[in-house]
Amino acid sequence: MSDYHETYARWKADPEAFWAAAAAEIDWDTPWDKVFDPEGGVYGHWFAGATCNTCHNAIDRHVAGGRADQTALIYDSPITGRKRRFSFAELKAEIVALAAVLRERGVEKGDRVVIYMPMVPEAVVSMLACARIGAVHSVVFGGFAAKELAARLDDARPKLVVSASCGIEPGRVVAYKPLLDKAIEMAGSKPQHCIVLQRDEQTCDLVAGRDSDYRAAVEAAKAAGTTVDCVPVAATDPLYVLYTSGTTGRPKGVVRDNGGHMVMLKWTMWNAYGIRPGEVFWAASDVGWVVGHSYIVYAPLLHGCTTVLFEGKPVGTPDAGVFWRVIAEHGVAALFTAPTAFRAIKKEDPQGRLIGDYDLSRFRTLFLAGERADPETVRWAEQRLGVPVVDHWWQTETGAPISHNPVGLGLLPVKHGSPGVPMPGYDIRILDDAGHPVEPGALGNVVISLPLPPGCLPTLWHADERFREAYLAEFPGHYKTADAGFLDEDGYLFIMARTDDIINVAGHRLSTGGMEEVVAEHPDVAECAVVGIADPMKGQVPCGFVVLNAGVARDMAEIEREIVQMVRERIGPVAAFKLVVPVDRLPKTRSGKILRATMQKIADKEAWTMPATIDDPAILDEITATLNQRGIGI
Repeated sequence: MSDYHETYARWKADPEAFWAAAAAEIDWDTPWDKVFDPEGGVYGHWFAGATCNTCHNAIDRHVAGGRADQTALIYDSPITGRKRRFSFAELKAEIVALAAVLRERGVEKGDRVVIYMPMVPEAVVSMLACARIGAVHSVVFGGFAAKELAARLDDARPKLVVSASCGIEPGRVVAYKPLLDKAIEMAGSKPQHCIVLQRDEQTCDLVAGRDSDYRAAVEAAKAAGTTVDCVPVAATDPLYVLYTSGTTGRPKGVVRDNGGHMVMLKWTMWNAYGIRPGEVFWAASDVGWVVGHSYIVYAPLLHGCTTVLFEGKPVGTPDAGVFWRVIAEHGVAALFTAPTAFRAIKKEDPQGRLIGDYDLSRFRTLFLAGERADPETVRWAEQRLGVPVVDHWWQTETGAPISHNPVGLGLLPVKHGSPGVPMPGYDIRILDDAGHPVEPGALGNVVISLPLPPGCLPTLWHADERFREAYLAEFPGHYKTADAGFLDEDGYLFIMARTDDIINVAGHRLSTGGMEEVVAEHPDVAECAVVGIADPMKGQVPCGFVVLNAGVARDMAEIEREIVQMVRERIGPVAAFKLVVPVDRLPKTRSGKILRATMQKIADKEAWTMPATIDDPAILDEITATLNQRGIGI
C-alpha cells in the first residue's frame, strides 16, 4: 500500500507543519522565525529568519557523522578513460582548498562566481566551494557560445570565473578558453579573476594578471594548510542563479535559495526516489542543467549518498551498453536520465541485447524526466530491464519534481503517458485560456496554486517584475508552467506539450504530444517529433518527423502509410495527419530536448535564429534539405 494519499492530504491540511517536519532533516545555524512568510519576496519566503549553510549539510556533517570514508563522488569518463573516487573527507579537502583560493581572490558572501566547466570533479568542487563561503554560483553549460556566455556575465556580474581549457566530446575536443576570452571581451561586466583547469587533452594560454592555474592554486592552498569554515547565510539568500536554456535577448536567471532548496531535495531522495543514505544514485545529466544541480550534486550529497559524475554519452562511448556498464561497475541503485537517452539506446540496440552483458542485480529503479516520456519508450525499458520505470515531471524553475510516482511513499499503479500524481507542495489545476477550471480529462493550461513550495524559484535574478509577468500575471493566484495537459479522474497528470506546441487544426485544439505517442508505437520508429505547420485551409496541420531504428530496410512509403493510418485510427480524421518526414536525426538541445519550435519555423519559412543550446547545428541544415525535397519550406 502506498502512503502517498495520506502524505499529500497531510501536506494540504497544514503545509507549514509538513515542511517544518521535513526541515528537521537539515542542520540549521539559527532557527526560523516563520516557516512561511507570506509578506516576503514576490509571493512569500520559506524559513524566514533562519540561517544555514548548504556545503555544511552536503559535506561537513557527513564527515563528522561517520561517513568520512564513504565514497561521496564517483567520476567516470569513458570519453577520456579516467575514473576517480572521492570520499566525503577527500571531497571536503578539495572544497576547502578551492574556497581558500576564491577567498584569496576577494570572493565573499553574496559575490557571484560563474562556473564554465565540463563534466569533471572540479565542477562539483567549484559549486560546493561557492556554497561554503556564501558566494552565489552560476553554472553555464561548458562550450556555450561566447555571445551567450557574455550575456550571462553581464546579468550575473561575477567577480570570478572558474573554467577549464577544454571539454571532450566523442571524436572532438572543444576549446573552452578562447570562448571564455571572447565572452569577457564582449561583456560589459568583466570578472576580475579566472581560475582555469588545464586538461591533458588540450591546454591553453593564461592571461597574465587575470588567470590562475586551478591545480597549482589549489595545491598551494593545501600546502599552506588554509582552513575555511562554512559561512552561515540566510535561508532566503541565493545559493545559485541558473539561466534557463534557449533564452534570447537578456537571459532569464532562475534564483534558488539555500534553506527551502535543502529541505525539498533532502525530502525527495527517500520519499520520491526511494534512495537510502549510503546508496549509489546516478543522474546522467550535466551540471550545467537543473538536473545536474539538484540530483548530481546537491540532493544525493545532502542525503549522504554516493553520486556518479559521468562524462560520456548513452551511445558511442563506446556503445549503447555504456549505461549498463556504469550501473554494474559502480553498484548503482537508481538511474535518472532523459527519455531521449533511452530512445537513442533503443535505436542502436532495439532488442536490448547489450543489457545481458552486465550484472544489474543491484539496480532497482529507472527515472525519466526532462522531456515527455512516450509510452512506447517506457514499455521498452520496462520489458528489457525488468525494473519499475518512473516518469516524472518538473522544471528548472521548481528544482525538484512537481509530479511523480513516489517510490519511497510506495508506488502507485503506473499509467503510461503520465508522469504521476502531484507531489506535496503542488496544488495543480487545469485552466482554460480564460482562467476557468476544466473537467477531468480536458486539455488545458497546467498551473500551480500559489504559494510554490520550498525549493522553487522565489524570483528571477534582479527581475521581480519580469518574474511576475512571465509566471504569475496570466493566471492570478497561480504559477504558469507553460505546459498543456490534463488531470484524469484519478488525479494523474498528463503533460501533452508545451502550450506553444498545442496546434489548431480547423478550429480543433490538438496536442502534438498525443500524436507523438501514437507515432512512437510504430515498431520501426526509434524517436519522433510532431509539429504544426501552416496550412492555408486548416490554419495548421501536423507534420511528423521520424527517425527509424537501426537496420530497418522496409519501404519508407509503406511505413509512412502505416503511421498515418495509426494516427487516424487512434486520434481521428480531425487530426488531419498526413505528412511523415523521415530524417536521420532530430535537432536537440544538449540536455536532450527536441527543438520543435525551430523545426516549425523552418517548415513555415519563418525567420529563425540558431538556438544557443543546440547540440549539433548541422542537423538543422539536414532538416531544411529534407523538407525542401518534399516541397516544404521552399
